[in-house]
Amino acid sequence: MSESIHGHQVMEMMANSAKTYTKSALKADIAARFGENARFHTCMGSDLSADDLIDFLASKGKFIESEQGISMPEEHLC
Repeated sequence: MSESIHGHQVMEMMANSAKTYTKSALKADIAARFGENARFHTCMGSDLSADDLIDFLASKGKFIESEQGISMPEEHLC
């Protein structure tokens, strides 16, 4: 089994890119950077898929969601 990746690494990837993502584009960038089958963890959960992680981060208000898509300003990093 591969090593679990902390959700902060995904948040940093998003903040550094300064992109606004659709959910599918975010999933594609996560897969390209961390692998198609990557598993993630946070301080509140483990063994998360990319979809699970996106949903978790959104539920915690880590993203800014707008009509244009999802973005991660640096000030939202923990």
